[in-house]
Amino acid sequence: MENRPAMTLLELNGLVRSAIEGVLSDEYWVEAEVSEARESRGHCYMELIEKDTSSNTPVARASAKCWRQTWTLLRPYFERAIGQPLHAGMKVMLRVYAQFHEAYGFSWIVTDIDPTYTLGDMARKRQEIIARLKEEGVFDLNKELELPLFAQRIAVISSETAAGYDDFCKQLADNGHGFSFATRLFPAVMQGEQVEQSVIAALNRINAEADSFDCVVIIRGGGATSDMSGFDTLALAENVANFPLPVITGIGHDRDESVLDMISHTRVKTPTAAAALLVSRLVAVEERIDNCRERITRTVGATIGRESQRIEALSGRIPALFSVVKARHGAAISLLAERLKAAAGRLIAKHSHHTDILAQSIMPLAQRSLAAARHRVELMEERAKALDPALPLRRGYSITLRQGRAVRDAASLSSGDEIETRLENGTIKSVVR
Repeated sequence: MENRPAMTLLELNGLVRSAIEGVLSDEYWVEAEVSEARESRGHCYMELIEKDTSSNTPVARASAKCWRQTWTLLRPYFERAIGQPLHAGMKVMLRVYAQFHEAYGFSWIVTDIDPTYTLGDMARKRQEIIARLKEEGVFDLNKELELPLFAQRIAVISSETAAGYDDFCKQLADNGHGFSFATRLFPAVMQGEQVEQSVIAALNRINAEADSFDCVVIIRGGGATSDMSGFDTLALAENVANFPLPVITGIGHDRDESVLDMISHTRVKTPTAAAALLVSRLVAVEERIDNCRERITRTVGATIGRESQRIEALSGRIPALFSVVKARHGAAISLLAERLKAAAGRLIAKHSHHTDILAQSIMPLAQRSLAAARHRVELMEERAKALDPALPLRRGYSITLRQGRAVRDAASLSSGDEIETRLENGTIKSVVR
């Protein structure tokens, strides 16, 4: 091996630094996606990637840093313009210059950031989501649901510790009209990267017992109001659009309308505005009930007045009408009485003549019937005399009895049987041997 003088790593990295600073001495605007962003001691450290448009696979990676003195100025400017902090998944346009440090390696140093590029990308993503929802036919689906007149059983999705949730509950409890609301909290993360998954999980829990609620209220308050990215996702929007209950959102301010706000049944500014909406609906319902009660009272009163006048008019006509009806019906009754009397007389005369004829024919019939009956009795008497068992006895015959019954066959007797023989004069008792 040829004997060459060796360089230390520090010397080699120094050469690299000199080469990079000599060739890449300018600043460059670069488009990239943030895959990671974190702050430490006031500095912002970013990991940048570029993805293939067809496969969504990263094709380039780089580290970038924004030193504290620069980041202190850029951060509030960027967040005011964008409405949310720098986070993973965000498309950015950065002005950078190359820096190679012998101890820490290569990185791009950020000197400026263009929020209009990020706004454009966010708007593009939002429009893509809205177009997808409209294409699926679900953009106005939740708005088509009818919010019940008496919406008092409220499922609330919010952070357990959010001040906005407490404000919402107090607003409902102290509504000044005596209305009663039943609220149940389904806790969810309302900031950061877990918003989508957490809110969808809460919606799924509510859906499992949807019959127990009239509507869902998604509220957010008490934390940073700039982080709205979690509410601009397709999955969350599809869940809310297809939800079986009306969804009311109160997660931002006037200028912060998220896709979730657009897709929900009703969008209000804040949690207290959501509570005020529910109370105002009950107030409107109460007013409608009062108006209906007044209309019913007026209608019933007017009807009673008209009917009273009609009854008074009829009562004045009743005596005259009664006299006419009485005279008319009296004449009719008299006519009917005469007709009934004449008809009864004719019927009595008819049946009297028939009775006379029957009386005249009954006697001969009765006499013939008695004679025939007398003849039948005489015949039966002669037959009875002929059947008298005493007649054979007087002619010399006898009757043998065993246990009161006539013996017709000697074979029916057994030795020792007692028999009784009846003659014309007397009875002989004997024992069979």
